[in-house]
Amino acid sequence: RLEKVETVRRDFVANVSHELRTPLTVLAGFLETVRELKLDPQRTRYYMNLMAEQARRMQRIVEDLLALSTLESSPEPSLEERVNVQGLLARVKSDADALSGGRHHVTLEAMEGFDIAGAESEIASAFGNLASNAVRYTPEGGTVRLIWRASQEGAEFTVEDTGVGIETQHIVRLTERFYRVDRGRSRETGGTGLGLAIVKHALMRHQATLEIQSEPGKGSRFSAHFSARRVMPAATRPASATAV
Repeated sequence: RLEKVETVRRDFVANVSHELRTPLTVLAGFLETVRELKLDPQRTRYYMNLMAEQARRMQRIVEDLLALSTLESSPEPSLEERVNVQGLLARVKSDADALSGGRHHVTLEAMEGFDIAGAESEIASAFGNLASNAVRYTPEGGTVRLIWRASQEGAEFTVEDTGVGIETQHIVRLTERFYRVDRGRSRETGGTGLGLAIVKHALMRHQATLEIQSEPGKGSRFSAHFSARRVMPAATRPASATAV
């Protein structure tokens, strides 16, 4: 067990070092260029924008690492705290629409009547990461469906897309930190390689599981399954099905 922990620790340090070294190297190179060469204002702005992009990437990596650390060290979410699922889903869709910028058809199908017991910030992070991944890896003109189904027996949040899809051999490793199927493509889409690791940890803390189905060229389906233990009747909303 100790050997396994040490191996995980070494791999984690190596991955973090690599992920931060790349944008730092680019940033240092641009800074040297701006400092040593006499550039016109337009070229200077160009380099400044590239440096800002690399700085934002490092900031996202640090923020995701802190989020993972918090998930791993915090107490288990209470069964007394209520997550207003309808409000949360509306925010997730709004964020997905904003990220898409009108390039995709994003829909929300949400069954009313049930909420989740737990930490809203963690559930929001999990749902948000699944939705944003779907948008990032779906070509323009594609469809992203956000689906919520719940009953007294359990609940399920599903994100379906018509994106690039994932080969079977990669699926079992998708929730590993910094694991990417296509590293170049991941950087183009703004990913840090930590989103699905955050999803996995957030769901585990709520005794929930993540199911992944995908086929290259046809899209993917990510489903978060919650047991009956975490499902509670909505405080004021009647049980009915709505679609947006």
